[in-house]
Amino acid sequence: MAKKPRQEEGSDWMGTYGDMVTLLLCFFVLLYSMSTVDTNKWELLVKSFNPNAKEVSQIVTNTAPNDGEYDVEGSVDPSTDASEFDQLFYTLSEYVAENNMQESVELSKGDGFTFITFRDNVFFDGNSYVLKDEGKMILDEFCGAVNAAKNSIQEIQVLGHTSQASLNIPNEPVSDRFLASNRATEVLLYIQQKNVIDPAKLVSSGYGQHRPISSFETRESRAKNRRVEILITKTDSVVKVLDQYYEEADMIHID
Repeated sequence: MAKKPRQEEGSDWMGTYGDMVTLLLCFFVLLYSMSTVDTNKWELLVKSFNPNAKEVSQIVTNTAPNDGEYDVEGSVDPSTDASEFDQLFYTLSEYVAENNMQESVELSKGDGFTFITFRDNVFFDGNSYVLKDEGKMILDEFCGAVNAAKNSIQEIQVLGHTSQASLNIPNEPVSDRFLASNRATEVLLYIQQKNVIDPAKLVSSGYGQHRPISSFETRESRAKNRRVEILITKTDSVVKVLDQYYEEADMIHID
């Protein structure tokens, strides 16, 4: 009687292992193929199994859910305070870019705040605190963005600044302070009269020449100091001193 050929050692488990790997590969290929469903192909597949059906049911479609359709704990709602506050910055940034105002308007965004710097010629003529028509148009856009985010805003500070007229001679204190304060107040009043936010959230301050962001050495550097700033803080954000906002907004502050 002929002997049965002896199998090589380990051949049984290797065959089982190869079958398992093949099945796993097929499984992952199936998962990948199901990750994106082509509606038309799926419908043809369903119809092939139900050729007499008048209507195809259970068709998978890649449709986006409507906002507010679900109430799932932990889900992200785009209308939350955080997204509203962030949208304020993006809306204003788009307006500045679309109107080529990058040289006269600068925007910065930090943890819980948006900082806007307007050069002095945006809102006012020299030594004047009468709002220009061009400045009013910009503030109208600003007020629209504020109105959309008013529930997420803690406070809006309008800050008026002047610049020392010459390198070694400080400005006359009274006119310097009044000009800075009056400019900030005019901007604040324009915003308040638009009724876009609770007036209690509006604050104005005049710093005069005493918070420069550039030197007094040249005409160009002095011009950078003449500005109106608007600092918008988010609800429940940590209150900081102005120098901290300057530092986070990457502004140069010269004592």
